[in-house]
Amino acid sequence: MSATTTSTSLKEALAHACTDIEATIDALLPMVPGDESVLLEAMRYASLGGGKRLRGFLAVEVASLFGADRQAALRVAASVEMLHAYSLVHDDLPSMDDDDLRRGQPSTHRQFDEAIAILAGDALQTRAFEILVEPETSPDATIRANLALALARASGAAGMVGGQVVDIRGEGRALPLNDVRRLHALKTGALIRYAAESGAILAGVTDERRDAIVAYGRDLGTAFQVADDVLDTTASAEELGKTAGKDEASGKSTYVSLLGIDGARAEARRLSDQAREALSSFGAQAAALRALADYVVERRN
Repeated sequence: MSATTTSTSLKEALAHACTDIEATIDALLPMVPGDESVLLEAMRYASLGGGKRLRGFLAVEVASLFGADRQAALRVAASVEMLHAYSLVHDDLPSMDDDDLRRGQPSTHRQFDEAIAILAGDALQTRAFEILVEPETSPDATIRANLALALARASGAAGMVGGQVVDIRGEGRALPLNDVRRLHALKTGALIRYAAESGAILAGVTDERRDAIVAYGRDLGTAFQVADDVLDTTASAEELGKTAGKDEASGKSTYVSLLGIDGARAEARRLSDQAREALSSFGAQAAALRALADYVVERRN
């Protein structure tokens, strides 16, 4: 399969998954009457109508690789996308990164207000776990529990939220490269790694194949963040859909500030190649996942 064919196939697979994930989130976040309707409106605003759906796609694609039910995988994908949306809503708040743009639209706290944005983020997080433990996700209670446990570990103090704290405390400080690697392995990488692993968990895979997927997700997540650092320096706000140059303005240590643009690009490619190598035992069935490893370092937003 040529590189062009693979790229086209990935775009088609991503578009198909995005459509299905969007429809699943829409169904799982129905509007309700009463005063709390504004909360659901804000939750839907934050989680619908945009985004690459990288994490959701990983959940669906890995689940397919192992033969898991697609509808169940879409529920897991919707769950991780809601968790991700909550993190973005809170990350954009004035007390955090203070960004008025997200995916080319006003951030949730600008569209509504800070209180509703905080509560919408809270509710998206709890809904994400609720979906995982509902029987519709899997008839196997152990699988449902394992999905919730893995997401909690990836998104809590030992994962994404812990990384956000390290990020905040690192503003205005010159962090060494290993600290930046750890920061982003927690803040960004942990949830991407979980998204990949969730497909294996849903399928009940516990052998070395799951270890390979975890390794792939880990390196893919780091490559994604290195590429993000490059884009923050080189892309426009229109391309990014959010304010460009925020990291430099906040005095954050990044892969670009430590390695330079060319060095950061080389690091992203090294990690992408390493992620691809982790899939060596899967053969042609993992073609889309390999193409995704290339996509995360070649994208423009």
